[in-house]
Amino acid sequence: MDQQNETGIYIFCGIQTNQEEQFGTIDLEGEERETFTIHYKDAAMVAAEVPMKIYHPNRENLMMHQNVISTVMSHNDTVIPISFGNVFHSKEDVAVLLENLYPQFEKLFPEIKGKIELGLKVVGKKDWLESRVNDNPEVDEMAQTVRGKSEAAGYYDRIKLGGAAQKIFTSMQDEVKSGVYTPLEETAEAAKANNPIGEKMLLNASFLVDRDQEGAFDEKVNEAHEEWKDKVEFNYTGPWPAYNFIDIRLSVEET
Repeated sequence: MDQQNETGIYIFCGIQTNQEEQFGTIDLEGEERETFTIHYKDAAMVAAEVPMKIYHPNRENLMMHQNVISTVMSHNDTVIPISFGNVFHSKEDVAVLLENLYPQFEKLFPEIKGKIELGLKVVGKKDWLESRVNDNPEVDEMAQTVRGKSEAAGYYDRIKLGGAAQKIFTSMQDEVKSGVYTPLEETAEAAKANNPIGEKMLLNASFLVDRDQEGAFDEKVNEAHEEWKDKVEFNYTGPWPAYNFIDIRLSVEET
C-alpha cells in the first residue's frame, strides 16, 4: 500500500470511562477528522483516524492536540494526557497499547480523578534584580576591581563577579520558593518545582489541585501576587491535565 494513502490512529489522552464517546472533530492540516474512543476495561484512549505519517509539532498541530485534551477535560474528570505526535497503525495496536498501559492507568485514575494542574512561573523584574546585585557590597567591590584592570588582568575577577551575582540570584530564587511556592504547596494536593527557564526566572512550578479547590487556590495566587508584584511578574496558567505528575511510557514491550 502507498504509505501516503495509509491511515493510522492518532491518540490524544487516556480517560476513565465504560462508554463509547466522541469529542467532536479536529482540523488536522486542513482536513476534518472525527474523534472516538478505543477501550480496555474501564480505560479508553481518545483517538482520531489520520494519514499515517510523522506530524511536526508546529503551532497549529500543538494547538489542535491541546484543544482536544481541553475538550475532553470539560466532559471527563479523569484525564491522562499523552504527548503530541503518537500515531499507531490500527485500532487494534492502540487496544494492545492500552492493555499494556492499564496497570499504570489503574493506579493513576484514583490519584488524578477530579484533579487539575495549574502552572506558575515567577520572573524577576529587571529593576529589582539589578538593585539586589548592585546593592551587594561584595559585588560592588569586585566590580570596581574589574573596572580598574585590563581585560586580560581582570579575567579571574570577572569570573568571581559572575559567581557572586549567581549566588545572589540563587538566594532570590530561595526567597521566592519560601514566600510563594511553599504556601501554595500547602494548599495543593501535590506540587513540583521544575527547572527555571531563562536568566530572570525565579520559579517554575506546577500544582495538582482538586477541581473544587481551584477558586481557593486562585485566591492564594492573587494574595501572593499582591505581596510580590513590585518585584516580580506572575505567569499563571491552566487548568491543564496533570502533565507534570504523570509519567506514562508509551512503548509496548516486544514479546
